[in-house]
Amino acid sequence: MNKPDSKTQDYQNDEIDFGFQSVPRAQKESLVKDVFNSVAKNYDVMNDLMSMGVHRLWKDALMDWLAPQPSQTLLDLAGGTGDVALRFLKRGGGDVKIIDINEEMLQAGQKRSVMRPYADRLSWIVGNAEALPLEDNAVDRATIAFGLRNVTNRDVALREIHRVLKPGGRFCCLEFSSVENPLLSKIYDEWSFKILPKMGELVAKDRASYQYLVESIRQFPDQYLLADMMRDAGFAQVRFRNLSSGIAAIHSGWKLD
Repeated sequence: MNKPDSKTQDYQNDEIDFGFQSVPRAQKESLVKDVFNSVAKNYDVMNDLMSMGVHRLWKDALMDWLAPQPSQTLLDLAGGTGDVALRFLKRGGGDVKIIDINEEMLQAGQKRSVMRPYADRLSWIVGNAEALPLEDNAVDRATIAFGLRNVTNRDVALREIHRVLKPGGRFCCLEFSSVENPLLSKIYDEWSFKILPKMGELVAKDRASYQYLVESIRQFPDQYLLADMMRDAGFAQVRFRNLSSGIAAIHSGWKLD
């Protein structure tokens, strides 16, 4: 399937990618909200089906790299149903602020029984990644898992994450990336474009939303470009680790001062 060649964003342009479509920039946020309003109730089930459960291993790997400590507060951006926050808490981390632009995703997370033992350590906040409702130097650690590709202006969001981190704070991004093995890449494309939208149609009764999610992965910057974007946002010691041959990748960066 053909897609645009460039994965960079031209923020002066009045249009922006929404999957493989171009839409008015002002409309993307609303369109993304509609997608996640639609998938919220089935989000966790579909994650397991779409990744055959591997997303759980990727999130565990994210926690391995983050190495939570009791003294650390976490901002889990695009935190949705709380998967990353829950892992942070179980690994011994401190309080968590879950921020997501989609209220229905947050509501789905709050209804999960596994979150109840940690209710007094969780804050569920509706907020935009491009204008975080937090003061400067507010948190010790920040994460975003499978959410950055849905942000309209990723450069602004990265600068906002840098702003709210304390000096010495660390940011980790878990996101789908570019597969480096040619054979696996071909298999992955077949799975993504032919199987996943059908699964969305059968399980969630929503083919269009899952078609968008597949296309949004292909529009996202590769490992090296995302690392450069993080450096441009002010992060230091930026590095990344491929997962499953690059199907996903974890990027890490530090706020030094």
